[in-house]
Amino acid sequence: MKRDPVFDEIKNLLTEQRNPRTERIDRVSIEEALRLINEEDKTVAHVVEKAIPDIAKAVKIYVNTIKNGGRVFYIGAGTSGRLGVLDAAELPPTYGTPYWLVQGLIAGGYGALVRAVEGAEDYKENGIKDLKERGVSKKDFVIGLAASKRTPYVVGALEYAKKEIGCKTALITAIPQKDVDIKVDVLISVPVGPEVVMGSTRMKAGTAQKLVLNMISTVAMIQTGKVYKNMMVDLWATSRKLVERSKRVIMMVTGVDYETAAKYLEMAHGSVKIAIVMLLKGIDYETACKELEKADGFVFRVLGEKK
Repeated sequence: MKRDPVFDEIKNLLTEQRNPRTERIDRVSIEEALRLINEEDKTVAHVVEKAIPDIAKAVKIYVNTIKNGGRVFYIGAGTSGRLGVLDAAELPPTYGTPYWLVQGLIAGGYGALVRAVEGAEDYKENGIKDLKERGVSKKDFVIGLAASKRTPYVVGALEYAKKEIGCKTALITAIPQKDVDIKVDVLISVPVGPEVVMGSTRMKAGTAQKLVLNMISTVAMIQTGKVYKNMMVDLWATSRKLVERSKRVIMMVTGVDYETAAKYLEMAHGSVKIAIVMLLKGIDYETACKELEKADGFVFRVLGEKK
């Protein structure tokens, strides 16, 4: 029987190696197995820390993309793809971004979020097709997510984005930089080592990718004026919890009571930052909007506070 070339392609990948610390996990107690997993998870944040300089590069491109009218696309398969879709989906309610601004693409389409679509990741043309359908342009930023760095769906999309479109690209992978041969503008390598269960990259590699995505999108939102001090002030009040959080933030920043916070939140058409500026500057809605626009959306600048 002829051996599939993928066998040789993956056999030496770090993500496909056995973890010597967990070789007996199938015969230990439940609590011991949990401790083994926990010990491995403890190593992830330290690996991510080493990648901060490269993560910062991605944040700068992300921010510039948004400021220049572009969009951000995450693209991945399996766990990696789901993490990208998750990050994109959480930004509108948390930071008030339009749904089109940051988009997550997953091999096999959104149905693959809840049920694996076998073979969807195996073709470069599928990644290219998904980017074409969204009209990716030179102004956009495409971030690939592939724990093993080799996922054809992701590689095809990144090659197309870089060579054909000419937009900025990044790759988040669990493979050491020296072993990655894909040409991107930013390579974020978080080599967390062999998994607890061999090849199960939904574990440490997935955790590392989630941490990196949290860092990139959160700092990008902060850099575009979506946060005042450490409070979200551009959230969409789409649930009772978020409505009450909005009122609480207004109260904390301005010192007004609950009723006044609710009144100004309504006057500001649900915008926490506008309500804060109206209250603290003693100005009307239209003037507050103009002040924030002049300050690129940063509340501290409108209030004349120092960095």
